[in-house]
Amino acid sequence: MDTLDTEIQAAAERRTAAEAAFQEADRELRDLLVRGRAEGKGPSHMAKLTGFTREWVAKIAPAPKPS
Repeated sequence: MDTLDTEIQAAAERRTAAEAAFQEADRELRDLLVRGRAEGKGPSHMAKLTGFTREWVAKIAPAPKPS
């Protein structure tokens, strides 16, 4: 293996680790948005907190169904 092979492997490992970290953070955020909606927070409010659009937040965390 030469230096370029080693660099390619290292970059691939960093990318894999970054993707796993992103997936974990994404799951956490989605869970919190759903929890926020269940506790009465609106999508506009949570959009301001996250920097995402109101529509995206509403899609991820729709209004809870009345019981």
